Amino acid sequence: TATAQSRQVVTRVPLLSVRDLTVHFPITRGVLRQQTGAVRAVDGISLDIAVGETLALVGESGCGKTTVGKAIMQLHPATAGSVVFDGMALGGLNKSALRKQRAHFQMVFQDPYSSLNPRLRVVDILEEGMLALGVEVSAAGRKKAIARLLDQVGLAQSSQQRYPHEFSGGQRQRIAIARAIAVRPKLIVCDEPTSALDVSVQAQILNLLKDLQLELGLSYLFITHNLPVVDYLAQRVAVMYLGRIVETGSVQTVLAQPRHPYTQALLAAVPALTGRRSDTVLLKGGVPSAAQPPSGCHFHPRCPHVMEICRSVYPEMTELEAPHTVRCHWVATSQ
Repeated sequence: TATAQSRQVVTRVPLLSVRDLTVHFPITRGVLRQQTGAVRAVDGISLDIAVGETLALVGESGCGKTTVGKAIMQLHPATAGSVVFDGMALGGLNKSALRKQRAHFQMVFQDPYSSLNPRLRVVDILEEGMLALGVEVSAAGRKKAIARLLDQVGLAQSSQQRYPHEFSGGQRQRIAIARAIAVRPKLIVCDEPTSALDVSVQAQILNLLKDLQLELGLSYLFITHNLPVVDYLAQRVAVMYLGRIVETGSVQTVLAQPRHPYTQALLAAVPALTGRRSDTVLLKGGVPSAAQPPSGCHFHPRCPHVMEICRSVYPEMTELEAPHTVRCHWVATSQ
């Protein structure tokens, strides 16, 4: 099946390796803008993405997953940690060296209405990256490449001379995807690429991303809060809560046998065809502030299985059956 094909990872060689990635935003006050604290948006994230693989990064709004994507793209400076892409550490590169690498990793943003320059025609939008990164030197080469790109994303050739406001949301996201693949990347960070679209259009965009992955051998970091999308598109999933990853594993394992109470709650919130799930886990309260995260396990104020150790000691990752890992005292003590 197409889903089975999409889960065939070409190789386990890591294309992207992220270790202990940390992004803190300073909180300043007063005329002198003295720092009084920090928003711990990302707090020690580690992940790998193999060649040809899709890793889904899942969590509630405000958990820091978009910041992870932007930090990997070098759009946000990291406070600590490393991002290694195709064997090269990106953090220490100067602007010139980073520009040369940018053709290899691109991003598709959540909002197709604000991510495209309204003053540029589609042909200019697609040509812009080629010119900036030196992908297609000749005008004839760019013309041929743009025609091919429009075919690949399912847009008519007449789209070239039109402006973004003349397209629907789904068509704009196709333009954004075409812009991303125009420079022949190896990795695309997809930040909620379907959440701003009508439900009827979402499946079309997901099918397009899957087809392009098979055709071009792309790797995806797919950022989402939509678990059915994860099941459809990804091979592995990492669940994120308040700046940290709390559970990782294959999509089949994590969705069928979630172990972290937060993952269980996320899955319980997904409507079932037979009505409310019998194993519903209700979350108490809202997501705490990343500026003042709870002590110990950040999830303990909302956890139905909280123990005394959870309030003071942050749990280490526990490996269940490889590659399934979970960060939870309750799970660790029940092993």
